[in-house]
Amino acid sequence: MKQLILPALLASLTLAPACSKAPPPATPAASEAPAADAPTADGPKVGDKIGTSEAEQAAADTGIAAKAAEALRKEEEIKARGVTTIGWEDLMPEGEQERLQKMYAAELAKAYSIAEGSAGDAPVQIGSFNTDDTYDGKKIRIPGYTVPFSYDAKAKISEFLLVPYFGACIHAPPPPPNQTIFVRTETPVPLKDLPQAVWVEGTLHAEKQESDLADAAYVIDMSLLEKYEY
Repeated sequence: MKQLILPALLASLTLAPACSKAPPPATPAASEAPAADAPTADGPKVGDKIGTSEAEQAAADTGIAAKAAEALRKEEEIKARGVTTIGWEDLMPEGEQERLQKMYAAELAKAYSIAEGSAGDAPVQIGSFNTDDTYDGKKIRIPGYTVPFSYDAKAKISEFLLVPYFGACIHAPPPPPNQTIFVRTETPVPLKDLPQAVWVEGTLHAEKQESDLADAAYVIDMSLLEKYEY
């Protein structure tokens, strides 16, 4: 947690000699007295703008309300299509988090005995193919990052992996199989960047799928691909 460090403030006191008397302060002439409405050197001045005006605040509130209305409208459209928005935690069966933690702990303990650069010194996919059948065969919508099997900026692809975090399967080890989705579509789509943050919509299947990049415990027959807006 961040800590606030408050520096001590030191005040120096100037003492006059005990037997000397300071002359009384001179009274300024009437012509030298400052005007009552004269501006000070520091701080806000009369007429300065402080804070947000009512018009600006009203415009900001209108923008926020418009975004909220658009989000609500889109959510209603999604529901009208019979689609349920889910998160990655919805794919994990009961008790899977605890089992996964034990797997990671065992793999970490084993890693201490592996020599760097040896055949065993390679990222492995830890986890299981245990699935939750709540959304099996249902139309769902889920956000994630794309991991194409091959990349060509001009090519269209019909199969790719969807993972919950950036760099998985490329710069980082793959997620567990039940946190990896194999996406397939009859209508190929272009992927301009290797990892893209997207919304994938389609029918979810609890179906095992293996690949060179990672194994997946779920498959989505994709019907819609949209850019994820942060």
